[in-house]
Amino acid sequence: MYQLHYYPANASAAAHMVLEEMGADYELMLVDRTIDAQKSKDYLKINPNGRIPTLVDGNLVLFEAAAIVLHLLDQNPQTGLAPKLGTPERSTFNQWLIFLTNSLQEELMIYQYPDRLTGNDTKATEVVRRGAEARASTYLDVIEQHLGTNGPLFLGTTLSAVDFYFVMLCRWARPMTNPPRSRPTIAKLLDRITALPSVRRAYEGEGITDEIS
Repeated sequence: MYQLHYYPANASAAAHMVLEEMGADYELMLVDRTIDAQKSKDYLKINPNGRIPTLVDGNLVLFEAAAIVLHLLDQNPQTGLAPKLGTPERSTFNQWLIFLTNSLQEELMIYQYPDRLTGNDTKATEVVRRGAEARASTYLDVIEQHLGTNGPLFLGTTLSAVDFYFVMLCRWARPMTNPPRSRPTIAKLLDRITALPSVRRAYEGEGITDEIS
């Protein structure tokens, strides 16, 4: 049985959706950020970075959301949520997953927590926040263009874990001046993925009942 250490609407959401879509046997372990449980001595034993999520799979302990998702996919290839290794389709899959993690997610983290870079400098914080929002918006435009040409999903008509990962990030981006749903092709993808029973179950399991993305 997998054990997913999570916090509602956190970076654990992608793995949670994937676990539900796969029909995997798993247990949720709440890491309560409201009391800084991610910095507790016990949690730091399994994730020395003090961040969420962490996946425990027997003797294997993994952190980093994308690495956890990839592990789940490689352990369960029959689900078809990632193309076969060594194929051009898998390379495209990897490209988009890494783009979401290294580019869009990075800017959204800065957008959400600019003070981590600026401290108490209010003016600098707003400058950093606006810059991150502008860069994230540019990345969303790239995705909108891709989906418009190659969609409706990241891999055309084939559902993949990249789509779930994107839904997670789009929830974080809702407060943006031009949020993901302001782009029509992205909005269609979000409607399609958030309507999946697996996605509804994952978010309801985390106690989230408002608009998912």
